[in-house]
Amino acid sequence: MRIFDRTVATALPLVPRPLVRRFADRYMAGETLEQAVQTVQALNAESMMATVDVLGESIREPAGATQTVERYIQVLETIQEKGLDANISVKLSALGLEIDRRLGSENAARLVGEAESRGIFVRLDMEHSGLTDATLEIYRELRDAGHERVGVVIQAYLRRSLGDLRDLAPLRPNVRLVKGIYVEPPAIAYRDPHTVNRNFVDLVEELVGAGSYVAVATHDPVVVDESLRLFDRMRLDPAAYEFQMLLGVAEELRRQLVDHGHRMRVYVPFGDAWYSYSVRRLRENPSIAGYVARDVFRSISPL
Repeated sequence: MRIFDRTVATALPLVPRPLVRRFADRYMAGETLEQAVQTVQALNAESMMATVDVLGESIREPAGATQTVERYIQVLETIQEKGLDANISVKLSALGLEIDRRLGSENAARLVGEAESRGIFVRLDMEHSGLTDATLEIYRELRDAGHERVGVVIQAYLRRSLGDLRDLAPLRPNVRLVKGIYVEPPAIAYRDPHTVNRNFVDLVEELVGAGSYVAVATHDPVVVDESLRLFDRMRLDPAAYEFQMLLGVAEELRRQLVDHGHRMRVYVPFGDAWYSYSVRRLRENPSIAGYVARDVFRSISPL
């Protein structure tokens, strides 16, 4: 199965764009804000929250970073106007972080300020390890400036993550915990799935013990079950945590969690940068690439 997954992921750049779009459609809301709104409204109707992401990262021109900020402000205005149960997620490289550290920081501050004025939370996504320090620094700067409606992401496969959480503990950060999908060397990241899972649950416990709000972002039923046992053992109020999942993935599991009274937030990406997003994400996560390919093959099979 893993060989098939890797083969699919490696071959993706050779696949025609219409077929890649077939891969992508289930996992993104579309190219327009209107489509994203419709997706969020459907999720809200099913008692699920959303986090909206404007597709695009690693922006190389300042004008592109400014355009990204403006598009996010449109998202914020729409969330407020339509009363959506949603927040936003943003990659700092889309705000110009890889162009200039100050540019990324200033754009992040502007966006967080715009969101805060509307009572909307902002999640700073985590990217490859080369941006980890800068992302955490900007998060600290925003908190030091008095912004409370902002959170960050920690990746369980990184060896440094426990230390990062302990450094952040005085802030009682709102953290989305993920396994991590970027390809990193063994010196930086754990490779063994069991070790990553164990570290994930240990980090959840660290966060809960420090009084932080934790967003458990995983589709892995083993990690979900371990986290639920931990919450039960610690008698944690359901308002103190949530689960998060990607749009179109593990839909049965997310419904089960909602039916049992757990908060669920679904990641809703949209925009015209869908092709690069799809190829990059599927190549970085062969298991999802294989999952999507099998799903497509089943949908077109006459049997």
